[in-house]
Amino acid sequence: MVWPRLALLMLATLALAACGDDQQSVSAPAPTAAPLARTEIAGNPYPTRPGGLTSGPVARVVDGDTLDVTLNGRRERVRLIGINTPESVDPQRPVQCFGREASTRARELLAGKTVALEADATQGERDQYGRLLRYAWMPDGRLFNLEMLAEGYARIFNADGRYHYYPLFRDTEQAARAAGRG
Repeated sequence: MVWPRLALLMLATLALAACGDDQQSVSAPAPTAAPLARTEIAGNPYPTRPGGLTSGPVARVVDGDTLDVTLNGRRERVRLIGINTPESVDPQRPVQCFGREASTRARELLAGKTVALEADATQGERDQYGRLLRYAWMPDGRLFNLEMLAEGYARIFNADGRYHYYPLFRDTEQAARAAGRG
């Protein structure tokens, strides 16, 4: 009877080790219902959605930091500015630890919704893969990119501080880490 228990313990240890040393924590954030629009986050005033943004329905959530949005009858791939989530769909790499959870949370927040897309002049229009670079505002007024950081599903991306919401994203990621989310 000792061997089956030992084998089970070894498998559990290997599964945890598969997440890699680059992850600071392997615990999932506590499940939360989508809150209403916030007034502040990480001690900072919550940003207000700018006017005049292009909106479109989310056609597909690719993963935690990439969406397909229908704009003017055309499907566009959108890479979200300022966040990075573990890979879950890259055919050249295995699914990364916590990648499925980040993708699932993105689907919970965005599937079937219409988002308003905000450009950032510091980032250019498209990335090297031809994806639109945007922030995504949810119908309830929350900034999706920021919510993924706050809930611990994403890390800050492009940490050189050369985008509009960088200070808020940085503070939000630090608060999520301090709270043990993600």
